[in-house]
Amino acid sequence: MSEKVATPVAAATIMLLRDGPQGLEVFMVVRHHQIDFASGALVFPGGKVDPQDTDARVLARIAPYPNATPEQSELRAAAIREAFEESGILLARHGNGTGAAPVGDAVLERWRQGLNDRTLKLGDLLVEGDLQLACDDLAHFSHWITPEFMPKRFDTHFYLARVPADQIAGHDGHENVDSVWIRPKQVIEDAANKTRTVIFPTLSNVVRLAQYDSVEEAFAGTLRSTIVPIRPWMETRPDGRYVCIPKDAGFTLTEHPAAADRV
Repeated sequence: MSEKVATPVAAATIMLLRDGPQGLEVFMVVRHHQIDFASGALVFPGGKVDPQDTDARVLARIAPYPNATPEQSELRAAAIREAFEESGILLARHGNGTGAAPVGDAVLERWRQGLNDRTLKLGDLLVEGDLQLACDDLAHFSHWITPEFMPKRFDTHFYLARVPADQIAGHDGHENVDSVWIRPKQVIEDAANKTRTVIFPTLSNVVRLAQYDSVEEAFAGTLRSTIVPIRPWMETRPDGRYVCIPKDAGFTLTEHPAAADRV
C-alpha cells in the first residue's frame, strides 16, 4: 500500500528589505530549536495562512494591487501578519490609503503581543486603528511547494517588502530566538562556512536576491519576473543525494546536498 501524500498547506514568507551602508540588506530570524519546522535555521519571517487572514474585516481592508485575486489577498494578508508577529514591522497605512498611519510604539507592541498570544486577531487591530494592509507594497518574489515525499508540506509564496523608515525590526523571542539585518552575500558565505544553518529554499531565494545591490533594483527586477511554481525533487548520485529544482525557473542555486538540508 502506497503512503498517503500530505496536502500542502498555504503559507506566506516575507523578505523585509532595506538599503544598508554596504548595499541591500534583508531581515532574517533564527528559529527556536524546539520549533518542528526549520528548527535553529536562519529564515525569513513567515508561516501558514490562518483563518484570521480570510476574515471579511481583513479582506475589506486590502490596498488594491495589480492582478488581485482572493487567494493572493489572503496570502499577502498572512505575509503582513507574520511579518508583524515575528519582526514587529507593520505594513499598513490609513484606512483611506493616504500614507503610513501614526501608530504609537505602545499600541504596536500591544497589538503584536495580542496576535502572538491569540487574544487579538488581525481584523481587530485593523478596525481599531482604521488601517489598510499595504498589500500593494509587496512584490511577489517566488512560489515553492514542498516535495510529495515530505511528511509536512507547504505551498509557500515569498514576497519582498520595504521596511518603513519609522519602524524598528526585532525578533519575537518565542518562535524566533535571534534576528539580524544581513547582506544576502553574507548569508551565502555563512551557509558555505557552516556558521549558520540555512535550508535549501531559503538559500536559493537568498542567492537570487543577492544579484541586486539595492531595494529599488530588487523590486524592479522582481516585478519584471514571471512566477513559476518550484517543486523540488531528490536525486541519488554516486556522491550522495541532492535536492534539485528546474534549471530554467529563474534561480541560480538549483541543487544542494540533501545531507546538509531538510528541504
